[in-house]
Parts: sequence; C-alpha cells; structure tokens
Amino acid sequence: MAGDTADAGARAGAEAPRPSLGAQAREAVRQRIVDRRYPMGSRLVEREVAEELRMSRVPVREALRALVSEGLLELLPHSGVRVRRLERIDVRHLYEVWEPLAVQASRLAARRVAAAVGEPLAVAELRGLLERAERAAAAGEGEREVAAHTAFHEEIVALAGNPLLTRTMEQLGWQLQLLFGMREEPAHMRSQHAEMLRHIAAGDGEAAAASTLLHVRDSRRVAERSLFGDDGLYTSN
Repeated sequence: MAGDTADAGARAGAEAPRPSLGAQAREAVRQRIVDRRYPMGSRLVEREVAEELRMSRVPVREALRALVSEGLLELLPHSGVRVRRLERIDVRHLYEVWEPLAVQASRLAARRVAAAVGEPLAVAELRGLLERAERAAAAGEGEREVAAHTAFHEEIVALAGNPLLTRTMEQLGWQLQLLFGMREEPAHMRSQHAEMLRHIAAGDGEAAAASTLLHVRDSRRVAERSLFGDDGLYTSN
C-alpha cells in the first residue's frame, strides 16, 4: 500500500511531457509572426527558419504546414510560404466571425457568474489582466499590452464554459493577435474592457453582450483605420 502511494506521488510529481519538435517549431514561428519579426508578406525559407531555430528541416516543415492551416501563412504559387498579408476582405471576414462569438462569450460568462455562489476566481483573473494591460500601456510596452488584452478576451471565453465556443475561438486566436499587434489600443477601448468586466462581474448577461458588441465594432473601426486609412465608419458589409 505504501509502495502504491509512493508510486502515485512519483507519477504526480513527474514532469509533463515536452511538446514535440514540430509543436516547438510551430510556437516559435507563430510568435515571430505575431511580434512581427517575420513581417507580413515576407517569404519564409524552410532551410533558413530551421537554421534560425537550430532544428532539422522536418519539424520546421511540419510547423509551416500547420501555420498555413491556421491562416498565419499562405502558400506561394510555385513553392514555399510567406506571412499572410491581411487585406481589407480578410479583416472584414475576421470581424464578421469574431463579433457574434465575442458577444455570446461575454453573455455566457456573465450568466455563469450570476449562477455561481460567490465571485468566481476567473473574475479576479480578468481584473488582473486589465491591471497588467494598464501598466504596460503606461510604460509604453505595446507587445505586453496586446498580450494582456488578448488574454482578457481568452479568459472571457474560458469563463463562458462552452467547449465548442472555446475550440472555435482558438482557430481565430492567432489571427486576432496578429491584427491587434498592428494597431494602437486607444484609451477609450481600454475603458470598454473595464465596462465589459463590470457587467460580467455583476452577472448581467445582456449588458455584457451589449458592451462587448460596442467594443468589437470599435476595434474593427480602429483596425481598418490603422491598416487602410479608413475614416472609421462602421458598416455591416
């Protein structure tokens, strides 16, 4: 019996298996795209990426194929890949999908808070992420601010408690990070995050949904103005 307990403790204390080389390569290339070390439109050569990552070409090839599926890379007509360049139609399609999902995530998150006994730990986590974003903004650390705001939206999805919604949002996550990293986060949008959190923490699903809708539509205006010089007028098509 004691031996069984010791074995169980050893198993519990064992380190989690390391991700495969392909997964490590995918994460490394993905991060370089999001933080723009690999700029939009730049061609990625498998051999050069492998040398930079100090890996063989096999896991790098696997990673590049996976990132094509994620929408961060695109195949070139004859050979190789390049970092996807977001065109106006890409931004429109991304927001058309993200808007209803983000609104529903906030609604479901607020409903779960309303049904809980006491305030869920996730609400405290959301507050902490907004505080982290504010500190990063004050320090002029744009990448850290983007990371905190992205995590804020991801935490809302997790709090919503819908596995299908989570899986769907995961498919959009890195494209959204790429988009967020290409624009400044205006102060009024940071205050919108605080408003979203206030309604979620109060358990008010419809108010949380409404504030999220306003935020996502403002986010689209800011993105289109940053990328294409638009005047920021929202249109539904």
